[in-house]
Amino acid sequence: MSDGSDGGGTGAGRDRRPSGRVDVCVIGSGPAGALVAATLARRGYDVVVLEAGRRFDPAERLRRMERSIRPGGGPVWEMGGERDAFTSTGRRYPLNAARVKGVGGSTLHWQGMVMRLHELDFERRTREGVADDWPIGYDDLRPYYARAERELGVAGAVDDPFAPPRDEPFPMPAFAPSYGDSLFADACERLGVAMHSVGNARNSEAYDGRGPCVGYGTCKPVCPSGAKYTAEVHVAEAEAEGARVIDRAAVQRLEHDDSGEAVEAAVYAAPNGEEHRQEARRFVVACGGVETPRLLLLSASDRHPDGLANASGLVGRYFMDHLFAGMGGRLDEPTRQNHVGFITSECHQFYDEPGRTTRGIPGTDADVGSIKLEFLNYAGPSPVEIALGAEEWGDDLLSTLRGAYGNEIAVGALVGQLPRRENRVALDRSRTDDHGNPVPAIHWRIDDRTRRTIERANEIQRAILSELGAEITWTVGPGNTGPAFHHMGTTRMGTDPEESVVDPTLRTHDLDNCWIASSGVFVTGGAMNPTLTIAALALRAADHVEETL
Repeated sequence: MSDGSDGGGTGAGRDRRPSGRVDVCVIGSGPAGALVAATLARRGYDVVVLEAGRRFDPAERLRRMERSIRPGGGPVWEMGGERDAFTSTGRRYPLNAARVKGVGGSTLHWQGMVMRLHELDFERRTREGVADDWPIGYDDLRPYYARAERELGVAGAVDDPFAPPRDEPFPMPAFAPSYGDSLFADACERLGVAMHSVGNARNSEAYDGRGPCVGYGTCKPVCPSGAKYTAEVHVAEAEAEGARVIDRAAVQRLEHDDSGEAVEAAVYAAPNGEEHRQEARRFVVACGGVETPRLLLLSASDRHPDGLANASGLVGRYFMDHLFAGMGGRLDEPTRQNHVGFITSECHQFYDEPGRTTRGIPGTDADVGSIKLEFLNYAGPSPVEIALGAEEWGDDLLSTLRGAYGNEIAVGALVGQLPRRENRVALDRSRTDDHGNPVPAIHWRIDDRTRRTIERANEIQRAILSELGAEITWTVGPGNTGPAFHHMGTTRMGTDPEESVVDPTLRTHDLDNCWIASSGVFVTGGAMNPTLTIAALALRAADHVEETL
């Protein structure tokens, strides 16, 4: 029997044969899968993690940083090609622009912003009459949010007057406001706009064996120093506790037992093309909001002709994302742009009350959703990018750099998108990946409420930049907005098996031994970056999995 090893690259010669029947098989090694694996391995359970992508050597980070800032440097994390093919209809969805297949998942290149959803986000139907309420509330996740902040290592301050309640300080002190934030401060104060710190999953001081941020400024797509959290931290911890992580093990389908009520094995392909079956007592699918529904749909059988966990017909439905709204321009003074590669200040004043009035911004009665304002420190290209793309040298290049860099400033925002049944992840059977499986098809459109919310965000941004005295040179509004690549809603949570895919513990309604740990379980998405909620839900799910073992 072949050992399933590949012929080169990181992990060459690795034994990819399955283990015997284990306690838990986790599919995916992003933040959800890694946290589930580490939690259960710590508690003495036999865990195997199957990851479709490869392991990336931390020593490669500097080279990847160089690739990211060099024009034409190519994909930083090797996405693209037949392996990662997809299609989209409606508004074009650039799926591969911001996903990673590899040990650590999307945290390899994420921005690292972490904040809790608001109490309102769990009760949209009750409070606003839109969408549906979650079957759990903020208080159910509150202790898990605190655990998630400790696990990831979050730097922050309790200075946000609009934040939901919390009982404990952040694990690390917040990063000091950037120079750009100091420029915004007076203008925002005059307008009655409250600025405050933002939680970051990066070290403001040494934490958990990792050093503090040293300011490379290329956090997205790569942190060379390792100060920004990646799920590799918990993958390593899981392995230290005895878990086994098999990389380049692309799961092709899940197979159930004769009753059709429990998953029996995950069938995965090794790099040499040979298929293996990993059996387990419990399965946790943690492939994200796109690959998780795709895997369930690919696992159709005679007993489950529409795909596993899909008796409701909702697997892949209610796909949501956050949309970006932004505005920027120039000041007649230096702004020290790009000296910090992440956001240090935000404004959540328009989150629960997006139509509110301030001293300098009129209110609105229009039906709009939550808005999260971001004060951007990294507007415009870096001087390295300008220099590498220039066709001049010496004094001419220096003159160009002085004229094109150093005085840009911007305000960004994330706005929420309500779940809509027609927005979905499906299978495109007209196109296949490198294993012959139908690729994911993204059906996605932006509704009128989202457009109005983006317009409201632009209105607030314009007031701030005008008060600052900036020359506004660009706007991202309803016509040219794009996604934040936060894939949510495709395996939604609920108590009614006919209206949801998983129950409040994240166990699938249709399968007794299968849980889904992913932003796909979100009932609504709010406008906050989702990773801290993903982590909190994963920790909660791990506790419930353990209760059944």
